[in-house]
Amino acid sequence: MKKGLFLVSVVAAAMLTSCGSVVQPEQINVNPSPLAVVGNKVNADITGTFPVKKFDKKGILTVTPVLKFDGRELVGETATYVGEKIKDNGTVVKFKEGGKYSQSCSFDYDPAMAKSELYLRFTAKKGKKEIEIPEVKVADGLVATAKLAQAEDNQTVLTADKFQRIIQEMQEADIKFLIQQSNLRSSETGSQEVKNLQAAIKDANDDEKKAINKLEVSGYASPDGGMDLNTKLADQRQANAQKFLQQQMKKDKVNAEIEANTTAEDWEGFQKAMEESNIQDKELVLRVLSMYSDPEEREAQIKNLSNVYKTIADEILPALRRSRLILTTDLIGKSDEEIQQLVKEDPSQLNVEEMLYAATLTEDKEEKKAIYQKAAEQFGDFRAYNNLGMIYFEEGNIAEARRAYNKALEIEPNNADVNYNAALAAMADGDLDKAEEHLGKAAGTSGDLKAAQGTLYTMKGDYKAAKEAYGNSATNNAAVQQILDEDYAGARQTLNNVKEPNATTAYLLAVVGARTNDRDAVYSNLKVAVERDAELKAKAQDDIEFAKFAEDEQFAAIVK
Repeated sequence: MKKGLFLVSVVAAAMLTSCGSVVQPEQINVNPSPLAVVGNKVNADITGTFPVKKFDKKGILTVTPVLKFDGRELVGETATYVGEKIKDNGTVVKFKEGGKYSQSCSFDYDPAMAKSELYLRFTAKKGKKEIEIPEVKVADGLVATAKLAQAEDNQTVLTADKFQRIIQEMQEADIKFLIQQSNLRSSETGSQEVKNLQAAIKDANDDEKKAINKLEVSGYASPDGGMDLNTKLADQRQANAQKFLQQQMKKDKVNAEIEANTTAEDWEGFQKAMEESNIQDKELVLRVLSMYSDPEEREAQIKNLSNVYKTIADEILPALRRSRLILTTDLIGKSDEEIQQLVKEDPSQLNVEEMLYAATLTEDKEEKKAIYQKAAEQFGDFRAYNNLGMIYFEEGNIAEARRAYNKALEIEPNNADVNYNAALAAMADGDLDKAEEHLGKAAGTSGDLKAAQGTLYTMKGDYKAAKEAYGNSATNNAAVQQILDEDYAGARQTLNNVKEPNATTAYLLAVVGARTNDRDAVYSNLKVAVERDAELKAKAQDDIEFAKFAEDEQFAAIVK
């Protein structure tokens, strides 16, 4: 290809020489060749030489890169070269010595550039005479493999509901006893607290939406007096309270097991009561508790604090001489069938957790969207907007996905998962600056933040940073980066480890095959790719990665 370009250059130079000896550059080299997209730009550095004793001392030559594709052309910046006797602006080319030609060009990427040609357009001038020279093609095609790194290769993150079918509630009541006594007093068994507990037990037994999970009766003694006495008191208090509760349950026709527990000396309750009290010198008492673990030593040391012990005996210890009745109730939520019916007929009867949970009960995306939209309207919950955005993103409706994510971020601007999702949508929309902003707020996301950062860096053309970000990630995007680094063995291994390979996975394996001259890999993988996505046939036909296979019958049969 370079030899052909050189011959064209010689012919044009001969024509120009006959008109005044202003010559175009020779031995033209384009880097990269073929052209390649980096980030969202197609850049090229073009070099060559001006031959000795050819460039007229009064001549002017302008060189303009032109990229042609799809019936269009993009014109780059012009470079001007002048003979040594010309005072106009431009790079001077000495007649005897000749000179070097160097020029860069940059074009905004367009997918239609897959089939493109880079030309140099010349205009020569000597005095008042201006001559156009036939343009010269210097590069073919465009390697756009970097564009196979897509935001959609990253998995979006669902913000989950907190729906619980069974929610537990706990209710307690204390029956207090006099010092060194275990007999029940009507003032205690008839207290409003005990009555409320009895009513709750009956309600949990009778209501079909409730169930008694556990019923406990614990007996306690305060940590004063001997251990034997306190053990006996705690056991008797527990037994008497349990007997009382069983009698009440029998009246209410409640049948439930009672779990019995006793604590002979309630040091834990004592410490808690002290911490919550306003007793003078309580810190001194608490220090004694931390210093001594033996119950008898603790009691002796506290009694030695004569100034404070009387207050403890009056204000703290009486509350510890008790039996505690504890009811744990299971509140049974709506069934899946009930939730599904209500979300269709009367969603106002569902709370936000039930509504979000309802969306998980269907695989129909339209149903999911409708549920999340209702939840968003009814509760203004950021999770509804985020999950709605996920569905739009999966459908390829990036504009609606971004709108939904922005709504979620209005409510929870620093939520890591929503920012992560919003970054993916911004990438898919080509808004890389916004994507970077969102990723900066996505630390702690349950999504693969490093892979998303790698995708962003690849899209921006920062391949070194992308490589570091991907690490050992086994994704299509990570493989794209390896292909760009010419690490074909690594790319092949990465693609073989992709958990859910798709059409792009197979297409990239075909690209690796093409770059390593493995015809079988090209054909076998390209066949899989087009079977999974028929639109890849047209892409493969125009893809310069497969240029040397374009005339093969087997290749043509796959992409036709």
